[in-house]
Amino acid sequence: MQDEHPGTPDQPAEDLATGHGLIARLVRGLDSSPGVYRMLNAANEVLYVGKARNLKARVSNYARPSGHSGRIARMIDETASMMFLTTRTEVEALLLEQNLIKQLKPRYNVLMRDDKSFPNILITGDHAFPQITKHRGKRSAPGHYFGPFASAGAVNRTLSQLQKVFLLRNCSDAMFSSRSRPCLLHQIRRCSAPCTGEISETDYADLVQDARRFLEGRTTHVQAELAAQMQSASEQMEFERAAALRDRIRALTNVQQTQGINPRGVAEADVVAVHLQGGQACVQVFFIRAHQSWGNSDFYPRTGAGAEEPEILQAFLAQFYDGKEPPRLILLSHQVEDPDLLGQLLGDRAGRKVELAVPQRGEKAELVENALRNAKESLGRRLAENTAQAKLLDGLAEAFGLEAPPKRIEVYDNSHIMGTNAVGGMIVAGPDGLMKGEYRKFNIKGEGLTPGDDFAMMKEVLTRRFERLLKEDPDRASPSWPDLLLIDGGAGQVSAVREVMEGLGVEDIPFIGVAKGVDRDHGKEEFHRPGQPVMALPRNHPVLYFIQRLRDEAHRFAIGTHRAKRAKAMTATPLDEVPGVGAARKRALLAHFGSAKAVSRAGLSDLMAVDGISEALAQTIHDFFNQRG
Repeated sequence: MQDEHPGTPDQPAEDLATGHGLIARLVRGLDSSPGVYRMLNAANEVLYVGKARNLKARVSNYARPSGHSGRIARMIDETASMMFLTTRTEVEALLLEQNLIKQLKPRYNVLMRDDKSFPNILITGDHAFPQITKHRGKRSAPGHYFGPFASAGAVNRTLSQLQKVFLLRNCSDAMFSSRSRPCLLHQIRRCSAPCTGEISETDYADLVQDARRFLEGRTTHVQAELAAQMQSASEQMEFERAAALRDRIRALTNVQQTQGINPRGVAEADVVAVHLQGGQACVQVFFIRAHQSWGNSDFYPRTGAGAEEPEILQAFLAQFYDGKEPPRLILLSHQVEDPDLLGQLLGDRAGRKVELAVPQRGEKAELVENALRNAKESLGRRLAENTAQAKLLDGLAEAFGLEAPPKRIEVYDNSHIMGTNAVGGMIVAGPDGLMKGEYRKFNIKGEGLTPGDDFAMMKEVLTRRFERLLKEDPDRASPSWPDLLLIDGGAGQVSAVREVMEGLGVEDIPFIGVAKGVDRDHGKEEFHRPGQPVMALPRNHPVLYFIQRLRDEAHRFAIGTHRAKRAKAMTATPLDEVPGVGAARKRALLAHFGSAKAVSRAGLSDLMAVDGISEALAQTIHDFFNQRG
């Protein structure tokens, strides 16, 4: 890969004219190598990132004074300089293009806004009695993965039914090793209780094998085997066992029904459809695995101010499968710009062939048609919601005398119990509604805080938030700066926020305290603003409902974060603080010694007897506990 170079070799980019005249001059210094180009405006902001099989030929297209779409024409007119980077292959160029788009977020590129990971079902592979559990993120733990599922809810529903059918444990290894009698799940026939020897290792392995077969789509064998076992139990007059098997068959039928559309001729595929309307796009992705539909998810990529379906799908797929393993088949509603190149890129990521297809008839075409219909309906609902949201933001600006409707509202709330496990939560809303990818949590760190001092906690949260903003973006060029702050609290919280903002020199961002009001009644909220009298909105005012929803969402997020922190603290042990002891070694130590206290009293030779504990790590553990004591 060669070095970047702006402009032409003999003339600096800043001395050239803008628009197609500039580009015509730059083309003279290019060759036919593959590579990536960036178009920048007079403020040196990246407008667009593109890749080319032949840089000279591709960039020459922009040098023509006419024949462009409105979007491309606007982009060319704004171009004041360009940067080029050559690569060895076109696939390298495509990969680099997507990395730069993700990093720079250019205005005229199609940009995927939601880069969430999708959950999977994992049957662990590092234990004699494997666990079945939800897994999100990198597939680093040993075991068998099944997915992706469209949402955590889809996984949870499927897991709940699978527990009834296959009776696999979902408890952690530490919980498994500490049980002395079966838990409630065994009593309600959701677990076979291998932890206390209620089932042999061989019989449990058979259950694991059946679960894997089902998740791989081989359900006929599982159903036939369960039916045969039920018949045998009935003939031997083991009616309780027969009833239990009957319940498992019913649960198996139910989980098959809840999977939705189950195509016969498609074993594994992602179905991706895009619908355009009003300058906005919705991309629907349906996940087909093991001949079963595992749900769908919708995305609303930024369309680059007028991109068409082929460009949107090409950019979406390249970004969507960055960090996600693509299936063997991807069914599309529209052909992408360069299917061979994109297929090669996805195939390289997956380590096998990935086929891109636009089916015209049959079951596959019906799957795409269904995804396209959902994309159209989802976009219609979103456009309606955005219209309503715009009216609410206009009303908010009018009600509180803001200069303009806010594009980014940040709402803050704290949560704790008598000052313990204190956290701050920040949610974000804007013209598109709640922006969940922008939510942030703050673990309250102030050592000198009085337990339960909500004012001091809010000061810490706001100080950390805006100190970071000032450090990362002092010129406020990014959209990360809020236009309005909503604080859960009254005059005291507003005073605390004012002190922080004035201390940091950020005095132009309006903020409002939302207090419960008379009798702490929902609907009688009072609004506090610095230097202004307390005000209220009519009980049925739509802006009041809007603010209530934002405050309640901030409260829900802060409470959830606090509960997660408290739950983690309840299961924490001194082993968490020992350098070099991660989750796997912690489990091994607890399984060997039974408790963290026993580990702290163990000698060097005893510590070295544990699998995975070297002599050096044993010495570290021994020194840690002896120095602490």
